Amino acid sequence: MADDQVRPVANPDENPKERLDRELGELLQGLRVAATGVQVLFAFLLTLPFSSGFGKVGMAGKWLYYVALVAAALASICLIAPTTQHRIMFRSGLKEIVLRRANELALAGGIAIAVSMMCSTALAVEVFLGAWPAVFLAGGIALLSGWLWFVLPLVTLRRHRRLPQLGQHDR
Repeated sequence: MADDQVRPVANPDENPKERLDRELGELLQGLRVAATGVQVLFAFLLTLPFSSGFGKVGMAGKWLYYVALVAAALASICLIAPTTQHRIMFRSGLKEIVLRRANELALAGGIAIAVSMMCSTALAVEVFLGAWPAVFLAGGIALLSGWLWFVLPLVTLRRHRRLPQLGQHDR
């Protein structure tokens, strides 16, 4: 069956605690992967002003750099926070809160990394091709990340809520 024809339902053999444990584990694993990518971009951005050619970057490029750097820092904070909070709140009985908060922080981190990637790429293109190619590429990156990371999953959720339940499928 195609992805948009299956309506995921909870595993009937899973009790609520097992479901919560699995969901939190899956989310934290995904955050670890995302955080690594963000940290590589953030580290690169932190070294960029110290490179010899950075002085040639114009004011528009410096603003792109500034937004990219701040967005990468925010993404890092948002994507690392759930693991730190999980460690602090471990065995507190508040796993549902940790899961909900981690999900919200992951979404905020996704927005921030999309902004950072868009501005970083625009900065690189602006330096060697000029402003208009940078604007078009940044717009394309914004549209693609917005579509794939946010709009498409929301559209899929909306479609699945309208479909009749087609069977038992694991998420």
